[in-house]
Amino acid sequence: MVRRLIEQRIHGLTGLSLGGVDYATPPGDPGLFGPDSMVWRVHGDFTAMLCGGISALLLQMMHPLALAGVWDHSSFREDMLGRLRRTSQFIAVTSFGPTAAADRLIDRVIAIHRQVQGHYTDGRFYRADDPALLTWVHVAEARSFLTACLRYYRKHLTREEQDRYYRESALTAYRLGAVDVPETAEAIDAYLERMRPALVVDERTHDVVRLLFESRAQFGAVGLGYNLFLWAGVDLLPVWAQQTLGIAPGPWKQAMVRGGIRGVAPVLRWAVQDGARARAEARVAQGPHGPAA
Repeated sequence: MVRRLIEQRIHGLTGLSLGGVDYATPPGDPGLFGPDSMVWRVHGDFTAMLCGGISALLLQMMHPLALAGVWDHSSFREDMLGRLRRTSQFIAVTSFGPTAAADRLIDRVIAIHRQVQGHYTDGRFYRADDPALLTWVHVAEARSFLTACLRYYRKHLTREEQDRYYRESALTAYRLGAVDVPETAEAIDAYLERMRPALVVDERTHDVVRLLFESRAQFGAVGLGYNLFLWAGVDLLPVWAQQTLGIAPGPWKQAMVRGGIRGVAPVLRWAVQDGARARAEARVAQGPHGPAA
């Protein structure tokens, strides 16, 4: 009873609450990546993915044109939970969903991106389907998810496994229209270093940070651990990003946050037994001709 209650509340935060995707069919369909992929291994833990997702959002918003598209064309300021659910759904479906469902969702996002354009406060034109901007958004996500995985889920992934994750996850970025996506840990680090001069922390960026810290009420009872996960996301950022945003945790807070996440993670893994990965595993195990013997 307690386990199921926790699981239901966790599902309420994720794309599973939006419905519309049947992870159980067709039997045997591996989706875009399949059970032997690094994407399944890295994206399979709710705790790490939530921490990584918060970190990715903070890093993405340091690019002024990425922030402008979200600022001008979404309701994230009034509905942070809704944005979390939609983002979670895209990642879950492209990672674990049936191939046809993943293809449909990618096509839908491409269509939405085509409509998102405007001008940044300094007059620069932006569009959400800008290939270079899509690369930035992807790299911020992939780097954040893998960093969270290494810290809180799978600490001993080899460099080859990490590089394989970056190569695999780049598939979704290319499908969305990104170009020149870095596909190794070394290339990711070099890319982020090259991008630093283009990043800006201005009034809008500070508003995003403030909104994140003030959004606990949107998450109901689950919000009791909101600040813990939020600070875990901050702690996953590169040190230079923390310093630029002005939210670098001190050593005591860092130790408390990491200890807190490591304490709650086993409870959440025990509770969440019917997540996207579990449903995908059941689908693949069925095979194309019915249940495996």
